[in-house]
Amino acid sequence: MLLLVGLIALVQGVVYVLVSQASQRSAMEHIRQNLGVGARVFQQSLQERIETLSTGARLMAEDYAIKPLLMREPDVATLRSTLYSFTTRVGSDLISLFTAEGDFLASTDPKLRPEELAPFRQLIDTATQSDLERASGYAVLHGQLQVLVVVPLYAPRPQVAAWFGLAYPIDRAFAQKIQEVSQLEVTFLSGAVTEDPRVLATTVAAPGGAELSAAFATATVDAVAADGTTSLVRLAGKPYVTRFEPLPRLDGGPIRIALQRSLTAELAPARALERVVLGIALAALLAASLAAWSLAREVSRPVQALAAHTGRVGRGDYTARITLDREDELGQLATAFNDMTAGLAERDRVRDLLGKVVSPEIAAQLLRSGVALGGEDRVVTILFCDLRNFTGQSERMPPQEALALLNRYLDRMSTIIEAHGGVIDKYIGDAIMALFGAPVPHPHAADQAVATARAMVAALAELNRELAAEGRAPLAFGIGINTAEVVAGNMGSKTRLNYTVIGDGVNLAARLESLTREPIHATSVILSDATVQALSQPAPTRSLGRVTVKGKAESVQIHALD
Repeated sequence: MLLLVGLIALVQGVVYVLVSQASQRSAMEHIRQNLGVGARVFQQSLQERIETLSTGARLMAEDYAIKPLLMREPDVATLRSTLYSFTTRVGSDLISLFTAEGDFLASTDPKLRPEELAPFRQLIDTATQSDLERASGYAVLHGQLQVLVVVPLYAPRPQVAAWFGLAYPIDRAFAQKIQEVSQLEVTFLSGAVTEDPRVLATTVAAPGGAELSAAFATATVDAVAADGTTSLVRLAGKPYVTRFEPLPRLDGGPIRIALQRSLTAELAPARALERVVLGIALAALLAASLAAWSLAREVSRPVQALAAHTGRVGRGDYTARITLDREDELGQLATAFNDMTAGLAERDRVRDLLGKVVSPEIAAQLLRSGVALGGEDRVVTILFCDLRNFTGQSERMPPQEALALLNRYLDRMSTIIEAHGGVIDKYIGDAIMALFGAPVPHPHAADQAVATARAMVAALAELNRELAAEGRAPLAFGIGINTAEVVAGNMGSKTRLNYTVIGDGVNLAARLESLTREPIHATSVILSDATVQALSQPAPTRSLGRVTVKGKAESVQIHALD
């Protein structure tokens, strides 16, 4: 049920995300189109203003009243008064008069600073050099963005007697006109955007100019359109799709117009639709959940029974059986589950029996590699341990008592061997053959074997103390240890096999055990020189010299473990 509900929720979530992304893409595209229209409206409005100023300036230049004033020594007060009379007619509050060479004569704005006259002179130079009827550009005068136009006064044509310089403010009122047509927020910025901008005029009601400047300075650009014309800019944490249009500033420094549209406002209708879609999706999810719950009631009980039975099997209980009176797939599953449980019980019974017949490591190796005949070369350490005169002792006691004593001894020694990482290859009467480094390789197999021998000597002494307390004769053994490369693997026939090791190194270990019977060596543990050389940690040994053992032509160096 949860899977079905989750799948439905996932599908609905994916649909909701796709609808949301599509709405945002549509909103972004619509805003970009509006921004393009706004940019054209802005340029058209500026061009219309420039044409208006140019027409007014030409009317001034043809007015007879201005020319006589330039024929004699110019009187600044008279010129200024005359220029004032033209402000209403030409639609410009700032009119300046310059000589043909660009020298300042008079202006309706007495506060113009010398550096603010430079843009007019720059336009005059441009018009003169290119023989233009007019020249226009943008500059910041008294902290306000202005569009400037210069028009020549001919006396007569083509002789330029003077230049008129007119300015029209690009202020909030101008921005609002653009806003009325384009439905966009309009901001004029001086300085590099996101570095040190200053708001010259804006239609944004809040925050104020200083706060808006700070917002632009800390704005983050989330994304840029493929054409590079629009950016998703965050102002005071709110996203605005913004288009920056550069303006050629005459007095240096960048000027830009920022045309903006709130992405939140544009997405408002889409978000309302998304909420409706989300409500429908949640209702559908609820209905699906109820349907799934109703369906689950029909299958939950047998599934829970199967789950409980699985837990019992997981804990190793293979005796229980599950019964479902159903003919459908769940009934078939219960039957198959019972068959599987029976198979697991049989497998564990075989594994347990195999683990008692051979060492657990060998049993694991057989289960892992199968029962194919064959072996591999491997360096191992072989330990042989044999009781001395046990046959004679056993003849003097009942068979059951002799077997109990032997099992008591073998159980104690086998526990020590396995505790030190050894693997019991086989029992040969009262003898034990143990392997170190097979079937699982170990880098310190020789150290394990020597430590095992020392522990076995100590364990035998403890066992003899127990036997003495029982009034029994003590036991004695000999241990031979050799390290050599042998063949390890499954040996025998196709119908009966045994994991063991064969090779000359095995025989040498058995011969070393036999040497412990000779009183001249005075030790119960003899190591081959190969084992001593393989030790990573030194052991208390003494050299017994070189001896010749049965089956080897050359003598071997042996050592006693004290």
